[in-house]
Amino acid sequence: MNFIKTAIDGVVIVEPRVFEDARGYFYESYNENEFRANGIDCRFVQDNQSKSSYGVIRGLHCQTGDYCQAKLVRVLSGKVLDVAVDIRAG
Repeated sequence: MNFIKTAIDGVVIVEPRVFEDARGYFYESYNENEFRANGIDCRFVQDNQSKSSYGVIRGLHCQTGDYCQAKLVRVLSGKVLDVAVDIRAG
């Protein structure tokens, strides 16, 4: 996997290695050891998937304290504009 750091601390783009042939394709979307080795030490306990029509805007989420969650966004087909907003002071 290729891990690309962004200008916002804690926001990382993860590009999987895709292995493709005449049968289709395969890729590993998550590997705990690789994530940890690249500074992502989160415990993923839930995985959700949604499909949106063109132009749909999903909610902006802000969670702190005991209910804080990391987000893992995966695009299965096409492209997505995913926006991360850093609301921390400074």
